[in-house]
Amino acid sequence: MSLRSLPRYRRAAASAASASKLAFSSPRIALPRFARCYATPVTVNGFTQLKPTLYGQPLAPSHPHLVGPEETTPGIPQEEYDRRRRELMERLPDGSLVVCIAGQIKYMSGRDYKFRQSSDFWYLTGFEEPDAAVIIQKQPSCARGYRMVMFSAGTDSAKEKWDGARSSPDDIVRYFGADEAEPISAFPSVLKGLAASASHIYLDIPNTSKRARAMSPKSLLKYLSPSGGLSRGEYDSLVDSLSSSKRKPLAPEVGRLRAVKSKVEQKVMRQAADISARAHNKTMRFTDPGVSEHAVAAHFEYLCAREGSQRPAYVPVVASGPNALIIHYTSNNQLIANGEMVLIDAGCEYNGYASDITRTFPANGSFTPEQATLYNALLTVQKHLITLCTEATGMSILQIHRESCTLLRKELERIGFSFPLGAGTLDTLYPHLIGHPVGIDLHESSHMERDAPLKAGMVVTIEPGVYVPPFPEFPKAFHNIGIRIEDEVLVGKEHPVVLSVNAPKEIADIEGSCQGLLGLTPF
Repeated sequence: MSLRSLPRYRRAAASAASASKLAFSSPRIALPRFARCYATPVTVNGFTQLKPTLYGQPLAPSHPHLVGPEETTPGIPQEEYDRRRRELMERLPDGSLVVCIAGQIKYMSGRDYKFRQSSDFWYLTGFEEPDAAVIIQKQPSCARGYRMVMFSAGTDSAKEKWDGARSSPDDIVRYFGADEAEPISAFPSVLKGLAASASHIYLDIPNTSKRARAMSPKSLLKYLSPSGGLSRGEYDSLVDSLSSSKRKPLAPEVGRLRAVKSKVEQKVMRQAADISARAHNKTMRFTDPGVSEHAVAAHFEYLCAREGSQRPAYVPVVASGPNALIIHYTSNNQLIANGEMVLIDAGCEYNGYASDITRTFPANGSFTPEQATLYNALLTVQKHLITLCTEATGMSILQIHRESCTLLRKELERIGFSFPLGAGTLDTLYPHLIGHPVGIDLHESSHMERDAPLKAGMVVTIEPGVYVPPFPEFPKAFHNIGIRIEDEVLVGKEHPVVLSVNAPKEIADIEGSCQGLLGLTPF
């Protein structure tokens, strides 16, 4: 069964190219001719917005201050999403079918949490609503090499009064490059028809947690539509077809594409890193002895949100003094003492991409001689490791980690540490890996081999750390000091680019930020 033969719901584009031209050919706002025409154009700072929006997410007609005229999501044009889908399908065998499912809404007490789309689904579509799915069929005879049908909840005027607009089928074809737009209730029957003739079916759905068991085809259909509009026999037949040898995991295929960032992705990631870097800078100025760690964390998140960040990329670490000996200290509930160092591991998510930066600085704005000595030892190591993040070196994350252990041991021995037990003692001081890939997810390493050479366009963190417990075998002057210095690095052919370069890490710059000598204010 071809996607071309599916019954069309509302309308379908003759081609993705014509749909794109239809959407973006005119800067004027043309209100769709259906029930939600009560949206009012409101002009602010030269931008004409639609209030309330007609769409399920920011799009150029409703949010021109966020989304450009040829963009599907902020910073990412429709042609970029098309390129991703084309490259994916070119890698797969003829007759392949890709099935990708949107994320699930998660609920707190009485209301739902702010929704975040499934990363792979967002990477392929840019669609940010729940209750959605996409089927992509490899068709070399088509201009794009594939045909795509998207499924969504569609519009519901009663629900929209409470929760806001959802994108209509017209919207989906026009702005997301779909060939067909269908209601989510049609998903099981459409999938059944296409699965029968497919040679391979690439399929994954979001797990509710890392510990959750992999979901079966049966749970997939239940997740999307408990009844599915199928008879019991048809339902069982579809489950059997998805359980056969045709079924292949989709995540590794998408993961290989996500590992290397395009130019537009690199630009968005630099913007995310800049927002986080400025927040680190101003948070250094904000922090004082006597302030609570949670106030510092809240200040960082506020600064990021004020610059347009949609959410934190992860729960921030604000660890003062001995709390920094805990790698993922997220309690953030103690008071910062005078003379302590403060380790902040925090970054924002901006327009779909995470940032990940760690800085360590003195709470009172001035390093003690002992703090400066240990800090400079670690900084020397970190700066050298960054130079290795090129395709030309042929090094992997694991090889760079081994180099970090060698260099850190030498630097620590130089300032008075000894390692009579060999690597085991260093593991006490430096128990984690040197870094990880970062992108749409904070850790984009699930389907990347750590021993594979880095390639130009990858973005990785370089984050050596040293955490000195009060053990007699370590110099007493450094007891209870934990330091980590983490940057985001764009791997280049010959030279790396530090995306987080605007977060201060030289001692003079850190003290200048803390003391207000650089003209910065806490806000």
